[in-house]
Amino acid sequence: MNFKKIIHLLQKQQKTIATMESCTGGGVVNAITNMEGASEVLHFSAVTYSNEYKIKMGVSKEIIDQYTVYSMETAIEMSKAIAKFANSDYGVGITGKLNKSDPNNPSGDDNTVYLCIYDRKKETFYQEILKVDQKTRPLNKKKVIQTIIKMLLAILQ
Repeated sequence: MNFKKIIHLLQKQQKTIATMESCTGGGVVNAITNMEGASEVLHFSAVTYSNEYKIKMGVSKEIIDQYTVYSMETAIEMSKAIAKFANSDYGVGITGKLNKSDPNNPSGDDNTVYLCIYDRKKETFYQEILKVDQKTRPLNKKKVIQTIIKMLLAILQ
C-alpha cells in the first residue's frame, strides 16, 4: 500500500484531499500520512463510526434513514461532506461492514463496503462497491485501502 505516487500527483496538480472513514478506522489517512509530503495535500480526516458523527460532519440524516448507513448513498454524502468541510479538492467516503454485524444498524450485507471519491471541481462521484472476503479485519481493511489507491490513481492520472 503506497500513497507516494498519489501524494506526488496531488502536489503536481496542486490539489488536496480529505477523508471520512468508517469501517476502515482511519486506515486510508494513516497510509497517506505515512508518506512524505502528506501535510501539503491532506487537509482533514474524520473517523465517523457512529451515525451521530456522520450527521454532525454533514451527512444527511434523511439519507441514512432512507438508504441506511451502509449504502452507496451514504458513502456519496460522506465524500461530498468531507470535501466541503475541509475545503479540499477531493473527498473520500468509506462505509460498510467488514465481516461483522452491527447491532445498531442491522440492515445491509455484513461483507460489503461502499467507496466514493468526490471531485469538487468536476462535481463528479467515483464509486465502487467492494465485497470483502478476507478472514480478518486487517486484511479486509488492506483490500479497501488498495482499492482506494487504484481509484485515486485512475482519477489523478
